[in-house]
Order: sequence, then structure tokens, then C-alpha cells
Amino acid sequence: MPKASEIKKNAVVEVNGQVYSVREVSKLTPSGRAGASLYRMRMYNIATGAKADESYKADEILTLADFSRRSVMFSYIDGAEYVFMDNEDYTPYHFNKETIEDEILFFNEDTQGLSVLIVNDKPIGIELPTSVDLVIVETSPSIKGASASARTKPATLTTGLVVQVPEYIANEEKIKINTSERKFMSRAD
Repeated sequence: MPKASEIKKNAVVEVNGQVYSVREVSKLTPSGRAGASLYRMRMYNIATGAKADESYKADEILTLADFSRRSVMFSYIDGAEYVFMDNEDYTPYHFNKETIEDEILFFNEDTQGLSVLIVNDKPIGIELPTSVDLVIVETSPSIKGASASARTKPATLTTGLVVQVPEYIANEEKIKINTSERKFMSRAD
């Protein structure tokens, strides 16, 4: 069983007999000498959809709920619903746009490595790969010889995500993005 400090976004935990999906995790460090780090988690009840905000000390033990992870690919958008298809048995999984609004910025129809988290035969969230390759659609012109400088500029990607990129990166280039930090990693192959 993991400590609160080891819980990541999209984890599925059991609290007081209820199953929750962790949507946000933030670390709070008190300024006092004896203060231990606190982890504030925004969670949603799987059965009811009710929101719960809980705080845990770093070394508190949490119980992970039984869940499964299925490899999927993005299929299509139907109004406000995003549909993903299981890579093995072709089962469709439907998600409302609000449920996966943070993840939408990181995938398109050819993104590989997506997974659906399933609890009690109900899909609860999308798990992204650690990095994705996306194309820049808008950024200021590249500056030749700027590779030695550490200055960055904003770049808008095909999904609408805006990240800071080095000055030598140009429009229409494919770049690798770290999904957990929302940062530029390198040019993609």
C-alpha cells in the first residue's frame, strides 16, 4: 500500500469504504520547523461523482482500489463525448469532455500509449503516456544561432496546448512534450 506522497494523478483509492479517483495532487509544505509535508488531493467518488478534497501527511498509508487498465486508441468525437476503442477487443469507451478536459490537450488520432482506467466495469479516466509527440501550429519565427541561449518562446500545438520552446524551434516542427510537467523535452523523430 502506498504512502500519500507516492499517490499520483488518476490513482484510484479507497477511503472510508468508498472508491475515489484522484484528479489533482498538490504538496503543501508548512513553514514551521516541526511541520511535515501535506498532500492535498482533489478526488471524485466513482459511484456518485461527488467531489472530495482531502489532506494527508506524507507518510500516511492509503489503500489502492481494485482497478484495471486497458490499452486504447482515440477513435472519434461525438458532440461533447470522446470515444476511445480498446486495442484488443474493440470495446468503445465514452468520456464526457469535462471528465477528461486536462488530458484532451495531449492526444490526437495518432497518439500511442493511451490507457483507460476501469473500476467496477466502469471507465473512470484516461492515462496518458509519459511523453507525446505534437506538431507546432503557431510560434514566432525561429532565430538562427539561438541554440546556445536558454531563452524560450510560446508555441501553440495542434491540440491547443501552449508550451515554452527554445528560440530555434519553428512552425510545423514535431516536438516531444512531457505530459506530467507540460514541458518541451526535445524535437521528435
